[in-house]
Amino acid sequence: MASSSEVSNPSARSKLVLASASPRRLALLQQAGIEPDALLPADVDETPLKNESAKELAKRLARSKAEVARRVARTREDLANSYILSADTVVVVGKRVLPKAEVADEAAGCLRLLSGRQHRVYTSVCLITPKDTIRERFVETRVRFKRLSRDEFERYIASGEWRGKAGGYAIQGLAGTFVVKLVGSYTNVVGLPLYESVALLDGEGYPVRSSWLDAA
Repeated sequence: MASSSEVSNPSARSKLVLASASPRRLALLQQAGIEPDALLPADVDETPLKNESAKELAKRLARSKAEVARRVARTREDLANSYILSADTVVVVGKRVLPKAEVADEAAGCLRLLSGRQHRVYTSVCLITPKDTIRERFVETRVRFKRLSRDEFERYIASGEWRGKAGGYAIQGLAGTFVVKLVGSYTNVVGLPLYESVALLDGEGYPVRSSWLDAA
């Protein structure tokens, strides 16, 4: 419930910026009853550094996205004291980081590697508070795909669902039928580990349950 000061002064309400253009991350926050006040996707170079591990890559990119969004938000009067939330998801087979597939050949290469094998999905979540405190969480999920038939392979590529997805697939879509086993957070594979993200916000004073009565 909003405090009396927030009711009399709406600008005093805690605000949240999501540093992402991902409709999946937005939908997951909305599922938890959290509606960001602004979307400030950060355009950062996602090329891995030399000898950078997949875990280090995810952490670096999540923090970079949050810091870029913070610089923009702090110049806006309506967002100057907002929380900034970002995330970066990386799909790994062995030690190989799979791309966010943008063309069919990339998606096909990802599916060939994933077919019949286990892979890992890493997501790093970064939260910057209104006081510029930085908090981070890192989540790993293990996923095993069935061995894909030629028909499944070709039809999934033809669907286009893979476009822009880390590892060339969307578990919340058609590719969910490929998953034999999942160990860890499902929402992490979708793109935003919901438990960890909400816990970060809650722990830093953001009113994560303020809208729950409205949903009843």
